[in-house]
Amino acid sequence: MPGIDAARLRTDLIPPYRVLDVVPSTGSTNADLRDAVARGAVDKTVLIAEEQTAGVGRRARTWSSPLGSGIYVSVLLKPGGVAFRDLGTLAVVAGLAVTDLTSELGVDAALKWPNDVLAGPGRGKCAGILAEAVDADGPAVVLGIGLNVRPLGPGVEPGPGALPPTSLAEQGARTTDRTEIAALLLRALAEREERWRSAGGDLDRAGLLGEYRARCETLGRPVRVLLPGEATLTGEAVDIDLSGQLIVLGQDRRRHTVFAGDVVHVRAG
Repeated sequence: MPGIDAARLRTDLIPPYRVLDVVPSTGSTNADLRDAVARGAVDKTVLIAEEQTAGVGRRARTWSSPLGSGIYVSVLLKPGGVAFRDLGTLAVVAGLAVTDLTSELGVDAALKWPNDVLAGPGRGKCAGILAEAVDADGPAVVLGIGLNVRPLGPGVEPGPGALPPTSLAEQGARTTDRTEIAALLLRALAEREERWRSAGGDLDRAGLLGEYRARCETLGRPVRVLLPGEATLTGEAVDIDLSGQLIVLGQDRRRHTVFAGDVVHVRAG
């Protein structure tokens, strides 16, 4: 199967990006860009890997990244003018960009708070997002996206409590050309991120919050939230607030703001 064409991507995407590299294999593109910050990596640096051997998601969970099956990309962003407290909303920005891509490819997809993209009638997981703040001169984030383009193959099993994986190919995407898909994804991300950055990281002012709410299938559903420290919150997901946090109407009839946690969509009844 053909590899991702770095030269073609540079022609298409510089600008808006400034540096773009494709490597055959690495442990984690997020980890590589975190290390690159100490060496002076610039804003809007992109790293794509054909394969990840130690990809990591939230709560240090591994993300399966087989050779040639997906898009494993991280972007270093240094958004001057955005307060540190607003950097976490980049996960919202990335989620919208991925669903812009799936719409372009003719794939039925939706968002699951906080960082998953689900696709197909059975709502398997086709993408995951991880935003990590990094130590730099000013606000900086490494934003990672793992996207399944082709089936992951035998031997790849979801972790405990994880949704079964699916891929763009399995959901009828109009193309599985990974260079084209990477270009579409990064272009969508650049457009979304520019709106977010111009608004100083304010999701509502950027016009992104309403779109996220409309695309998020977590809202309006019964949920069980696995909170840090092994606590559990059960109730109905009723809103996403201005900071991108989930609001759950608990069984105690109080509104709870969820800053971090794993959400399980519970079947009604």
